[in-house]
Amino acid sequence: MKTAIIGCGYVADFYANNVKGHEGFEISKAFDIDQARLQQFCKYFEIASAASIEEVLNDSSIEMVLNLTNPRSHFDVTKKCLEAGKHVYSEKPIAMTVAQSQELIQIANQHKVRLGCAPCSVLGDTAQTVWKAIEDGMIGKVRLVYANYDDGMIAPNMSPWTWTTESGAKWPAKDEFEVGCTFEHAGYFLTWLAAYFGPARRVTAFSSTQIPDKGIAVDSMAPDFSVGCLEYDDGVVARVTSGLVAPQDKSLTVVGDEGALTVPYLRNDQEKVFLTRDRKPKNLARVENWMNRIQRRLSFVSRKLPWPIQEWSFQEQVPFARTKSFRPAAAAGKHVDFWRGPVDLANAIKEDRPHRMSAELAVHVVELINELQHPTKNGYEVETSFPKIEPLEWDA
Repeated sequence: MKTAIIGCGYVADFYANNVKGHEGFEISKAFDIDQARLQQFCKYFEIASAASIEEVLNDSSIEMVLNLTNPRSHFDVTKKCLEAGKHVYSEKPIAMTVAQSQELIQIANQHKVRLGCAPCSVLGDTAQTVWKAIEDGMIGKVRLVYANYDDGMIAPNMSPWTWTTESGAKWPAKDEFEVGCTFEHAGYFLTWLAAYFGPARRVTAFSSTQIPDKGIAVDSMAPDFSVGCLEYDDGVVARVTSGLVAPQDKSLTVVGDEGALTVPYLRNDQEKVFLTRDRKPKNLARVENWMNRIQRRLSFVSRKLPWPIQEWSFQEQVPFARTKSFRPAAAAGKHVDFWRGPVDLANAIKEDRPHRMSAELAVHVVELINELQHPTKNGYEVETSFPKIEPLEWDA
């Protein structure tokens, strides 16, 4: 399927790299309002540049557009593409408000085209493995989820505005700080929770700006910390956190009556998934206690150990639910495949079935993110929903 990229900024490198691992897909054109950046990107990846967005939309050979512009441009660009009869896969979020997001769905339906939205990491091997472990009852009934996306105190400490992709795009620091880390990052875990537990029903949230000066001038500063509790059907509660203040922690823990599943780093499509059971064999508990006693004594004597002080625990590694199908994104060492979403969307069009990263799911995520980043009341009742997401085919 021939596709075009609109927006050649930081994230565009990842898509351009990932497409190389998927047969039957071609990025035939690209456009960006920054002409210098457009030429730099197209020269590096050997993609034809378009003189205008109209040139892309008037090209009948292009079936799908990847909207990789900044979040506040997503609505306007996607609307133009849908009205031109193009299928659209948008970077997150689908729009900045629920009303805008729902308008895009109406336009897509009117023009009989598909609309999908990132992030698509829920289609990765790690997320699918957690899903299968839950479905197989490995931890019994799920009670509680802890989902974290603390990116570390990247600003001003790490000067992120100096980060550059291989093709020369700068990390959009000003836009990121103005839009907010919750808008930028919460979708990574919210889509996983949506797949596992369905729509969230209620949100109780708090947010604040802890570092008002991040090292560059901005027009406005969005909250850099948010925390909320989401209530799902069947009594499942998730505590979710996004931030640019605490040390990096992008982990997920799903707690059930018979144990817990842990993903240490959810931004790796092939991260290991661990199972910890509450009821350990007696001998195993003795070994853990013995190791912890030795560690404490060595620490007391030497005051220095070659490893960090932490409790020893034996965990089982959950086998991957799917054959490893990692397509590496060379840029910036991202261990994710950004193309899984567009591929599923294209396959769904060919097979005449619903696509998994649906616009309805994206609208639901926008509603949750708005309440997490800018809480309106204590105990917000969620209004949106989405069709059930189907898991990928699991290996026997």
